[in-house]
Amino acid sequence: MPVLYQYGLRTASDAKLAMAIDMSVTDLQAQYPSREALVSAAVLADTERQKRDHVALYAEFSSAVERLYGLLRLGLRDLASIPAAFYSELQNDFPSAWMVVVEHLNTYSAPQLQQLLNDGIRSRLFRSDININLVTKVLIEQINMMLNPVIFPPDRYNMAEVFRSIFLYYIRGLCTDEGARVSADHFARI
Repeated sequence: MPVLYQYGLRTASDAKLAMAIDMSVTDLQAQYPSREALVSAAVLADTERQKRDHVALYAEFSSAVERLYGLLRLGLRDLASIPAAFYSELQNDFPSAWMVVVEHLNTYSAPQLQQLLNDGIRSRLFRSDININLVTKVLIEQINMMLNPVIFPPDRYNMAEVFRSIFLYYIRGLCTDEGARVSADHFARI
């Protein structure tokens, strides 16, 4: 993905892309007959990288609050490396690649969030009166809202700051007093 971030989804040359994945241009063009197929494969590979990052994060932190803030920290790190117009270009010019992102949110991120919320409620770090399905939907829709270039034009808003403003304060509101104490340390580091 770095070469796509650096040179753009449409404008990265096949030579640069082939070099980045240690392939010949001929092999690249044979394996990915269209730019859409290449971008979709790159986005899919990035979702798999995110999953590996999450496994490592879960090994580092045991509580649901720490894990949720850790996920936010990883999201902020990723957003800092992505050009402002990337998601807008992905949505508008590469619909099948964008569907990989949407599918990842629906089949991986949403269940992951539901499990974290459930774990946090059981360990009394999140309020017991929250509606897990509704809160999960709100969190996913906040991601969609954040990535919507009409709502947050990338040339006017820093996506990392939008991300921080949307999620960090919302998550603190889900916490019990005990969860807020755990949250305070992680919130200060993000």
